[in-house]
Amino acid sequence: MESYLWLIPLIPFIGFLINGLGRKVLSNSLVGFIGSAAVLTSFILSVVVFMNVPSGADAAPIIVKYFDIINLPTIKVPFAFQIDALTSLFLLIITGVGFLIHLYSTAYMSEDKGFGKFFAYLNLFIFFMLLLVMGNNFFIMFIGWEGVGLCSFLLIGFWYTNPDYVKAAKKAFIMNRIGDVGFLLAMFWIFNQFGTLEYEVVFAQLGENSKAIASGTIVGITLLLFLAATGKSAQLPLFTWLPDAMAGPTPVSALIHAATMVTAGIFMITRCNELFALAPFTLEIIQYVGMATALITASIAMQQNDIKKVLAYSTVSQLGLMFAAIGSGAYIAAVFHVMTHAFFKALLFLGAGSVIHGMHHEQDMTKMGGLKKYMPITHITMLVGCLAIAGIPGLSGFFSKDEMLLGMFISNPVIYGLGFIVSVMTAFYMFRLYAMTFLGELRNKEAHPYESPAPMTIPLIILAVLSVVAGYIGIPALFMQDGHKLQTFLSGVVNVGEAHHVANSTEWIMMIALFVCVIAAILVAVKKFSSNVEEGEATGLAKFFANKWYIDEVYDGAIVKPITEIGDVLKKYVEKAGLVALVGGVGTFSARASQRVRALQNGNVGFYILMIIVGVTLGIGIFFIDYFIK
Repeated sequence: MESYLWLIPLIPFIGFLINGLGRKVLSNSLVGFIGSAAVLTSFILSVVVFMNVPSGADAAPIIVKYFDIINLPTIKVPFAFQIDALTSLFLLIITGVGFLIHLYSTAYMSEDKGFGKFFAYLNLFIFFMLLLVMGNNFFIMFIGWEGVGLCSFLLIGFWYTNPDYVKAAKKAFIMNRIGDVGFLLAMFWIFNQFGTLEYEVVFAQLGENSKAIASGTIVGITLLLFLAATGKSAQLPLFTWLPDAMAGPTPVSALIHAATMVTAGIFMITRCNELFALAPFTLEIIQYVGMATALITASIAMQQNDIKKVLAYSTVSQLGLMFAAIGSGAYIAAVFHVMTHAFFKALLFLGAGSVIHGMHHEQDMTKMGGLKKYMPITHITMLVGCLAIAGIPGLSGFFSKDEMLLGMFISNPVIYGLGFIVSVMTAFYMFRLYAMTFLGELRNKEAHPYESPAPMTIPLIILAVLSVVAGYIGIPALFMQDGHKLQTFLSGVVNVGEAHHVANSTEWIMMIALFVCVIAAILVAVKKFSSNVEEGEATGLAKFFANKWYIDEVYDGAIVKPITEIGDVLKKYVEKAGLVALVGGVGTFSARASQRVRALQNGNVGFYILMIIVGVTLGIGIFFIDYFIK
């Protein structure tokens, strides 16, 4: 395994270089083949890793060190990979779903002038996400963490001629930077406390000296890490960037929402579960923040008419449930839902893209309806996705969502009750989307919808199958003893501890009650929105939800406008008032000396990206050459 691990992230990076540098001379078909083949190759290698990785309670991780990124007397940070059950599972999700999104994009983006650049960015996104999950220390995770933030900025603002899309990209970048400050401070604190950034060494010290470490230190570190997670995984108060990320092409939405960026926070906290287990106060904060996020965004999703916006708020809501489960100590349930959610949410986003493609770029559901006649494959696959996310028994979402709710019930019945409500709301807004899109009659008679081509429908079919079968790796003990293979597989990474059981009768009551309420919500949504789609402005509470609780307006009034006004004052009274005159000759000398240097800061984002690429490529090349020479 050690001989090819490094190829898993390197091959998508090579695909990025080839497509990025050769996009002007390569044909679209060759660009699509290179980009997709790179991720497919990484997926095949990830399958081999998954089949051979040590798993179970006594499994030790495989750590492969290549060279030292930092080698000073006071700090040593290796470039090393840590491969265990958790990493291998995320490798499959990232590369497997990522490949299907690449394949889909070959058709969806075929007419776009930036086709080569788009595939280069997708490959780079996969590369950084793989670094994030494969590293054996916080520093490498942080490189991947920042890298996916950069790629999200590039892809959300991909159609940069539209000012609104550029604004959405900047919003995502800035809000993620707020969370990243928490990650940086946590890293500094971890190194100061433990003298290292390597996971295994840090966690070993927790076991040996947990009583000697001040509880305030652990709480402080974990709260900072959670702040980082609220940015990357879009939780209160930093969640508003993710719905705006719909500005990017639909495959980008699928990649960010299902397989990569937003799962980073869940991965990071699960990786550090030994640290968080010593901070019950932090876990309680995570529990309540996650559930508040889930409730607020589910209510917003119920009033959205843009098909992608419904799915975007749904993602934030589902992530909130995952964080509430983590706060309840149900780490494996949260990771289980990351996996099942990756399949059905990628399916739903790509299905939405198929609808938009067939409706000639229309995203407003009030102008759709009756599409099941025109788009049969898209219709049946999206129906499977809606059933899966609603938690219908037999589909993957049923198994993972039920396990999360059970963990919440054991930890905090109030959180469980709220999670129950969110689950019913999920079924309602998803079947509102389904009914408005596929049932009734076509409301826009001039649309002439059509089914998408095979490169788009084949990924939908594969994801629909996975959305059905993926849950069977986590069959609860209520149905089958030792049926939860995922729990056994991850038990060496996540300390399951003593099993907390509820009576079988209690679990049956919880399951049946949720099923009845979900079916009722589905029937109400289908009956109400199949034909009678209300148009016009919402009123009362519906208007409050439709306007997204006015959270963006609050942020704008409390933060954005005051900062802008301060900038205007500084520009008017400091910059234009002649600060140079104040410093005299020093200012003149500085201005002349900086003339040549400032030419590098020309505002050309493409030039900046090129410099980043050159720097990263040279750095990685130098380290690998040095490693192999030694």
